[in-house]
Amino acid sequence: MSETTVHGEAIEWEESEDEDSDDSEEEEYTSPPQPPSSANFDKDRHLVYLEMMYELLPYHYQSQEINRLTLAHFIISGLHFIGATDRVDKDVVANWVLSFQALPSNRASLKKGEFYGFYGSRSSQFPVDENGDLTHNNSHLASTYCALAILKVIGHDLSTIDSGSLLLSMENLQQDDGSFMPIHTGGETDLRFVYCAAAICDMLGDWSGMDKEKAKNYILNCQSYDGGFGLIPGSESHGGGTYCAIASLRLMGFIGVDLLSNDSSSSILDPSLLLNWSLQRQASDGGFQGRTNKRSDTCYAFWIGAVLKLIGGDAFIDKVALRQFLLSCQSKYGGFSKFPGVLPDLYHSYYGYTAFSLLEEPGLSPLCPELGLPLLTATLGI
Repeated sequence: MSETTVHGEAIEWEESEDEDSDDSEEEEYTSPPQPPSSANFDKDRHLVYLEMMYELLPYHYQSQEINRLTLAHFIISGLHFIGATDRVDKDVVANWVLSFQALPSNRASLKKGEFYGFYGSRSSQFPVDENGDLTHNNSHLASTYCALAILKVIGHDLSTIDSGSLLLSMENLQQDDGSFMPIHTGGETDLRFVYCAAAICDMLGDWSGMDKEKAKNYILNCQSYDGGFGLIPGSESHGGGTYCAIASLRLMGFIGVDLLSNDSSSSILDPSLLLNWSLQRQASDGGFQGRTNKRSDTCYAFWIGAVLKLIGGDAFIDKVALRQFLLSCQSKYGGFSKFPGVLPDLYHSYYGYTAFSLLEEPGLSPLCPELGLPLLTATLGI
């Protein structure tokens, strides 16, 4: 993968969605005339779309170059879902990804409070000084999740990574309330980064990088009165926040696969209330919305669908209606768009593939819902 292959885009993974930023415009939205939607998941067109993105992205992505590694994850993991990882030069990709890891010059550097994970792009990667120390260390939790995800998907041995430095320094990001900052120089603290930390520990097979009990308490403080989870305590229930909460609790071992069948009085959360909130997010058009009174959006077919899968409530999804909504967002160019009638993008394309995997689309790799990745036959490098 060349240095110019992956640019970036405005992704909702590293930035919380600001769906309220232009509500007046949203209310006035009129979908353009729609061509007849395909009745099938068009695997060949998706392959063409992802191969094109792997080789060279359209110029629109250059304004988000900071997210280059995340976009690479969407492309490479997306290719795995449709059974096309043979189109990727795995050695080149592995070397490219590993070149983004921030490494301490010595063990003493780990005591300075910095995080030694992965940079999101070359523009956030600064050279070392004459002593071999990083002049600016901008490694990021979300970028680290994406880096490990790529390496795991292509079959790289994760035991070759300096996981000791990564996990020891990741402890510096956890706050007293159990939340995580994404970068040691500051930033928002919310459920997205608790999830990233949990997923990183799970992929590396080592939980020394976080205090699970403190993280659990923070997550539970984010559950709202209606059963969903906000990104921070006291905030409105949100599809992405709810996924991060439930997936993190599953990864950390605090909830099991039989959550709904267990006595709710013995659960650390109210599963019936969570089920009710999640099911109410499926709208009349068959898609899922991220919050109450919002439009259906392709990505929430994964964020909410995976929550229902994790708690054992996916049988209640109207899968026929959901499939029809997703097909209405499938582009004739390949990929998926956020809403019907707009151009596709990598973020919504990837979560369109994960949603179809949840729906058990023939020919797609099965999904690991708690990691948001293709389900691999074995855990690598552990």
